[in-house]
Amino acid sequence: MALLFRWLLRLATALIVLVVAVFALAYYFASRSLPDYEGTFAVSGITAPVEIVRDHANVPHIFGESDGDVFFALGYAHAQDRLWQMTMLRRTAQGRLSELFGERTLRIDTLLRRLDLYGAARASVAAQDAPTTAALEAYAAGVNAWLAEVNSGARGRGAPEMWMFNHAVAPWQPADSIAVVKLMALQLSGHLEDEVLRARTSLVLGDERINDILPDAPGAPTAALPAYASLIEGAPRYAQNMRMPFDPLSPVRPRELAGASNAWAAGISRSATGSTLLANDPHLGLTAPTIWYLARLELESGGVIGGTIPGVPVVMIGRSSDLGWGLTSSYLDDQDVFIEEVNAQNANQYRTADGWADFETRDSIISVRDSAAVTIQLQWTGNGPVIPPDQFDLGTIRPPGHVTTLAWTALSREDTSVSAAMDLMRARNVRQAIAATAGYIAPSQVLTMADRNGIAMKLIGAMPARDPAHQSQGRLPTYGYIPTNQWQGLLPYTDNPEFVNPEGGIVGNTNNKIVDRPFPNHVSFEWGDTQRINRWRRLMQVREVHTRESFIEAQLDTVSYTARALLPLVGADLWFTGEAAPEGTPEHQRQLALQLLSEWNGEMNEHLPEPLIYAAWMRALQDRLIRDELGGLSREFTHVDPVFIERVYRDVGGAARWCDVLQSAPVETCTDLARLALDDALLWIAQNHGSALESLRWGDAHQATHDHPVLGEAAVLNWFVNIRQSTSGGDNTLQRGRTSGVDPFPFQNVHAAGYRGVYDFADPDSSVFVTATGQSGHPLSRYYDDLGDLWRRGEYIPMSLDPALARAAAVGVTVLEPDAQ
Repeated sequence: MALLFRWLLRLATALIVLVVAVFALAYYFASRSLPDYEGTFAVSGITAPVEIVRDHANVPHIFGESDGDVFFALGYAHAQDRLWQMTMLRRTAQGRLSELFGERTLRIDTLLRRLDLYGAARASVAAQDAPTTAALEAYAAGVNAWLAEVNSGARGRGAPEMWMFNHAVAPWQPADSIAVVKLMALQLSGHLEDEVLRARTSLVLGDERINDILPDAPGAPTAALPAYASLIEGAPRYAQNMRMPFDPLSPVRPRELAGASNAWAAGISRSATGSTLLANDPHLGLTAPTIWYLARLELESGGVIGGTIPGVPVVMIGRSSDLGWGLTSSYLDDQDVFIEEVNAQNANQYRTADGWADFETRDSIISVRDSAAVTIQLQWTGNGPVIPPDQFDLGTIRPPGHVTTLAWTALSREDTSVSAAMDLMRARNVRQAIAATAGYIAPSQVLTMADRNGIAMKLIGAMPARDPAHQSQGRLPTYGYIPTNQWQGLLPYTDNPEFVNPEGGIVGNTNNKIVDRPFPNHVSFEWGDTQRINRWRRLMQVREVHTRESFIEAQLDTVSYTARALLPLVGADLWFTGEAAPEGTPEHQRQLALQLLSEWNGEMNEHLPEPLIYAAWMRALQDRLIRDELGGLSREFTHVDPVFIERVYRDVGGAARWCDVLQSAPVETCTDLARLALDDALLWIAQNHGSALESLRWGDAHQATHDHPVLGEAAVLNWFVNIRQSTSGGDNTLQRGRTSGVDPFPFQNVHAAGYRGVYDFADPDSSVFVTATGQSGHPLSRYYDDLGDLWRRGEYIPMSLDPALARAAAVGVTVLEPDAQ
């Protein structure tokens, strides 16, 4: 027995030593790719020495003698910290993920090849102006200089992920930067899916009830539209969802997560500081690392500082000493789906107004890891590329003998968006900024600006020109051969909505409806917000003048206007009713929940139980309201629509009929459904979070999920690469934390402000900003998640253009010198 014990002990010791050795070896190889921020390096491609001063938060402040050298150094810094992220963005745009991930990403690559975003980016290089071309080339040279350093200096392949997914990294090119911007346009788009969902819902409900479940933003009514079935003959009455579950590697987000943001500015008359103020927090899907990378560039026109996107040599959001700018998703309707009839006698032809025409075709080969390569045939009509039926649920609305195509401004092959963004960095006032962005194509944004004396807001991006006789006004797929359905080019930039120095002294956008124009100059029928705007309006108007601190307070506000509006309506006949019930019974739980909610002020605080009870109740209520009418299609409505619930409980246009369950004999009232939904919610809470209502925490359910797109689901590794945080806020608060909407974790925070910035032009160097994770994309770096704690607590770091301040607490200074060879 003693001998057996000794051998078991030796075996256990050997296993422990082996595990430790494996971890040590893995750490050694992974840590070799950690960049050294202190040092002097000789590089080719610059004309004079360049300094990259990394301040206390690892934000690079780049100083050079020419703009080209500064952009070179930005490319070098981006590659140092985010090489894996950059290569993944490029690979996604090219439709080449399957070379690394096999069949898992074949559908993603197929879509990207059919859209041909990378081909459009390559073609758009020639459309850039000379300064932008020079900047793109210098930036690419900087990225490639770091790649050369990785190859020659034993830098651990540049990123730890490279050890797991070993592949040759091609040199960076100017087209790659343009492709990244086009990929962002795809992430922010949503009108294609809106059209498809409206068509599917129309086929199930008919046009008489569609405005209840898919309501327009409150405001002037829209003229009635025809039912989809009357537009497209032979469309299936209903088809099950054809899409696969969302893959974090996909750039196509679910329609409820297409894009959101907040931005507002106060003029001198509404500022206590004597100059203007601006706040901006763009919302995107949460990832580790975040898409944003903070940087300061000292250009020949002056310093600029703010948020960049790795792969693009532009400060997309930020400020100079004279001008600040922020971006929010505009929700411009810049996509249309067309139903194209295929010639039954010749599948290579499609119908046009003048007869049959040949598809433009091209074969494309997709290499697939551990599988045979796949060849697909790409097709285009005069309206745009053919999109297959398994994408975007297009097969559910496509009649036999037809294909679907997409018209979209981001498919432009003369896209000058990068040139416009480059000119914006050099603008000195709002008028110059508006003029600078005339060439911006996609993704369409609302640009909020403030210079030292004025404020402005302008929709930027190409607006499609539609015929006033368009059959569906762009809201439903239509036949592509009918001329009135086709785009008539683009509207002039002067038609884009613009607000300069308004009398009220404040401009702002929460993705809300900004104009009320008739079609076809309407901008959009689908807007991203009908709720946050109400809370923002109150916070802006409750003060006569504002300060940097009041803007920060508004940016971090977690009070739900929606909760305050819906609870009195939904619970009108439930408050303080019912007989006394013994503890532990459903009746007692319902009474306790109603008591908690009756005393709640609507604050979606992570430490409170009421937000979870409210969110679960509204989710269960909407499900009960729509499940019997929509059947399986109800699963597409993953998030509560406050306007729909308000219409039902105010009985707008007879919408209260949604409360009656069609399949049951009794006639249910809205009070009945509210009570049943509350019981559903409390049961779900008990099963997932416990039955002690007073001890519930919203933050336990509403965790921010900064997950690594590739390694986030890998056992063991996910503990190192994912960042999870308890957060306040919700779907409709200014500090927005959009929930996933899908089981088993419907309230996880998956879409939020990856960047926050507040700029004060009375004292520009007192401006502040922060990102949601950190500067580095390396999980072993201390800068991988160091900003995340500040972000969660609502704190910021200084956003100063003072070189002395950057140097005072620098974590490293990298000097790039021209290679003498």
